[in-house]
Amino acid sequence: MNNAGLAAGLGAILNGSLDDWEQMIDTNIKGLLFVTRIVSPWMAQRNKGHIINIGSIAGKEVYANGNVYCATKHAVDALTKAMRIDLLPHGIRVTQIAPGMAETEFSIVRFKGDEERAKNVYKGLKPLTADDIAETIFWCASRPAHVNINDIVIMPTAQANSTTSIRKTDA
Repeated sequence: MNNAGLAAGLGAILNGSLDDWEQMIDTNIKGLLFVTRIVSPWMAQRNKGHIINIGSIAGKEVYANGNVYCATKHAVDALTKAMRIDLLPHGIRVTQIAPGMAETEFSIVRFKGDEERAKNVYKGLKPLTADDIAETIFWCASRPAHVNINDIVIMPTAQANSTTSIRKTDA
């Protein structure tokens, strides 16, 4: 399970923080690669296994000011596809789950502890929860050995894509 992922900051590329960029690249890309490099040989020796990568809707389409985060999640999407090809001869299944808005510590980390700003990300809609994602992971992992779920994009009902959602003032 590769669930290393974070966003740091939200701003235009021309004034982005190099430290934030390095943190996102190190966590979202290198973290996934390093863990996979350690566990995949063990799985290959057994001729079975299942790697589940947590991507993001940001890895399918970009949004304003999400530049480097979106790029790292696009890398997760590409790496998942490449892993599926490379690990196929070893019977290793590879799945990506790409959530939309999910209320976890994600926005608190992105906004460096600003809890009010983080709460506003989900204001007026009911986001996904960690349990929603956990249930999806369990479902993918519990398919019969001959079944691989390649890719799931999961969104709250109020979200159509990375930039379009419906917010209610009374929610």
